[in-house]
Amino acid sequence: QVQLVESGGGLVQTGGSLRLSCAASGRTFTRFAMGWFLQAPGKEREFVAAISGSGDSTGYADFVKGRFTISRDNAKNTAYLQMNSLKPEDTAVYYCAARPGYYSRYFSNYDYWGQGTQVTVSS
Repeated sequence: QVQLVESGGGLVQTGGSLRLSCAASGRTFTRFAMGWFLQAPGKEREFVAAISGSGDSTGYADFVKGRFTISRDNAKNTAYLQMNSLKPEDTAVYYCAARPGYYSRYFSNYDYWGQGTQVTVSS
């Protein structure tokens, strides 16, 4: 099984950057695709980015393309989300997720979730 712990959130000004980390425990980390989702207050969980188990395929929501980059270091059992050019609209709790096989844009397809890390972008 897989346990996930997010870190790296915080307060940043508009236009700034943050890098989120998702540390995974468990067996066969490369078996799992990884995804990042966000949830703003009063809103549904929303897809941000995902990456395949090998790291050779990625997918992004339209609103983060060109600003955010997902990556992973399988030797460290860690996935990352580099966030640049942050906007107040990016303010949310960011969750890391994992699922076996190919990545998905749908949160219901993910089996394992972290506790989330708060990202706040000041206006």
